[in-house]
Amino acid sequence: MLRNISIIGDGAMGSVCAMLLCEKGIDVRLWGYDAAQLKEMEQAGENVRFLPGRKLPEKLRFEPLDAKIMAGADLVISAVPCQFKRRIWQRLKDYAPKKLLIVSVAKGIENDTLLRPSQVLADVLGDSIRCVVLSGPTIADELAQQLPATACVACPDNELATQVQQIFSVSYLRVYTNTDILGVELAGAMKNVIAIAAGIVDGIGAGDNTKAALLCRGLAEINRLGLAMGARAETFTGLSGLGDLVTTCISPKGRNRSFGERIGRGATLQEALDVTESIAEGVATCRSVVALARRHSIEMPITQAVFEILFKAKSVEKAIQELMSRRLKAE
Repeated sequence: MLRNISIIGDGAMGSVCAMLLCEKGIDVRLWGYDAAQLKEMEQAGENVRFLPGRKLPEKLRFEPLDAKIMAGADLVISAVPCQFKRRIWQRLKDYAPKKLLIVSVAKGIENDTLLRPSQVLADVLGDSIRCVVLSGPTIADELAQQLPATACVACPDNELATQVQQIFSVSYLRVYTNTDILGVELAGAMKNVIAIAAGIVDGIGAGDNTKAALLCRGLAEINRLGLAMGARAETFTGLSGLGDLVTTCISPKGRNRSFGERIGRGATLQEALDVTESIAEGVATCRSVVALARRHSIEMPITQAVFEILFKAKSVEKAIQELMSRRLKAE
């Protein structure tokens, strides 16, 4: 069992990982890009900004120094949002040990490069790192309450995935393994775009029939692009695919769904962003998915509609009309 774990990123998921691992008796250090914000968390004993009311473990150590956070660590958790991951790890790379074991919990696809989180880490730190992805329907606040949940750890090296599975498994979190890291990361990224669409449906009051159709056809889009890129079909009907998609699209706590709901109620992109707590990853990811769909010649009408609503000022009504009037075809 790995006994010393460092967490890069003091958001909700980083905090939840700290709670879970400290409970198992593991020595955990938490780092954030803003030392003052990290100090506030330490003094408050909770993550007031992202997980208010959920107490952090007393044994959790807070480490503001870049040079010390990974010293002696057996494993490092990268809990930095996808679009900030490169910048943070470029800052820390000189202190990262060779052959570092990293568990990535970010979901998204980097704009411009169109790289997945594990690929960004390898690009910055070198191919010698060993990367495992933790993903699935894991709403941070529910994990903090120790409500029953499931997740999967993905890595082409099944032995390494099994090792990380053991670390994260507790009485309220059942963890499965998966060797399809490509599919797991793609599913985790693309479901946030569909969640924005689900929020828009909620915002305009379109009803449950509409939402069911959206989830079904949204999953078909995710599957099409994933298969074109080399992922396995069964991944998209698993925890990191269908499971995470359903949770994100129905939960009132989901940032992307809530963001989409504001759009559906008439907010502009900037207005919806201004009142969204933390980061709605699906906004940036939408750009990347549209670019990937174009690269692989894959039709993704729901994703394209979200893109045009967010970035091309298309009205929600017009987007829905166009989706409903597309050429009829077999399912």
